[in-house]
Amino acid sequence: MEVIYECCGGIDVHKKLIVVCLRSGRKNEIRQFGSTTKELREMTAWLKEAGCQMVAMESTGSYWKPLYNIFELSDLDAIVVNAQHMRNLPGRKTDIKDAEWIADLLQHGLLKSSYIPDRDQRELRDITRYRKSLVGEKSREINRLQKFLEGSNIKLSSYVTNINGVSSLALLKLSLSGKTIDRETVIQTVDPKLKSKADDIVLSLDGVFSSLQKALVLQIISHIEDMEKRVKELDDLINRHLGKFEKAIQKADQLPGIAENSAKTIIAEIGIDMSRFPTDAHLASWAGLSPGNNESAGKKKNSKCIKGNPTLKSTLIQCAVVACAQKGTFFHAQYQRIALRRGKNRAHVAVAHSMLIALYHMIKENIDYVDLGDNYYNQFNREAKINHLLKRLNALGWQEPAALPV
Repeated sequence: MEVIYECCGGIDVHKKLIVVCLRSGRKNEIRQFGSTTKELREMTAWLKEAGCQMVAMESTGSYWKPLYNIFELSDLDAIVVNAQHMRNLPGRKTDIKDAEWIADLLQHGLLKSSYIPDRDQRELRDITRYRKSLVGEKSREINRLQKFLEGSNIKLSSYVTNINGVSSLALLKLSLSGKTIDRETVIQTVDPKLKSKADDIVLSLDGVFSSLQKALVLQIISHIEDMEKRVKELDDLINRHLGKFEKAIQKADQLPGIAENSAKTIIAEIGIDMSRFPTDAHLASWAGLSPGNNESAGKKKNSKCIKGNPTLKSTLIQCAVVACAQKGTFFHAQYQRIALRRGKNRAHVAVAHSMLIALYHMIKENIDYVDLGDNYYNQFNREAKINHLLKRLNALGWQEPAALPV
């Protein structure tokens, strides 16, 4: 087989142990190192002194990140590879054999590197992912609050839109403090829009609270308020470190359904260097928005979407749900066209796929978003569509009116 790298290294990564195979020609040299920064610097110095051209390692949890950081600072080329793409034969699983196998595959160019963004993007991505997880935890905590309120005969959510709103929390705190809730108290506490429901709100707050339940609900409310504070602090932190990503975020914000926070999350995942993805199809596949292949004996079978970037995929589908509800847009027309035949969930994924492709070209070609309009699909096969609709009308009993005599 053709040799791509005359001198390269394969690394088997663990939490406390790093096994390195330096392959030069047909000779292997095995060394083991710890995972502290000092030992990683020693390993990097040894590889550079030996003239190592490229290093490959598995994407084992988050244990590859310390190595990649040191390699990046030391200007040593390294790639991170999906472990499923380089499995060895069964029965030959040892740390040393794994390192040798990785080095052998790398030497002959048989490894496909994963997309690893630069340090600035990785740091921004860590913040946006943490914010997304915090918002998700806040939603779970609100659902937990509602569960305990229902168990205590509090029916406030039947009369307010948001149980976590300012008026709702103020009323709950008054009720939990032991104060009597009457009509005047409700009118003084709630938003003016809720004053017409004052009598109903008084009845909804007549619950059965034990001292333990009161303490528990107050703890949940305190936790929700603390998370709201943390989310705001993270938003300020993200805004201070946008830097070179700000222009791309503004472009993403032009798409229907994508708001500012979602735009920040999307750009933090895909970055601004679209040359990393040869085509828009490569980006869609990496995001997990492309259909999988399931073909045997020349027959294609149903297949699910492939696995991809979970943060990017979930964010885009959430945005697609919003975009599909905006009438007069191309995405709304695309959703209506696909949902009728394939169902709502598949239609949402298809719209998310289109949104990502549009964003790819907007960033790569530095252009603004231009909506094709909800009449886009009506431009094609007009006669066939007219005939199809006329047949359906005739099947329903409609008759074409007779032409008037001339």
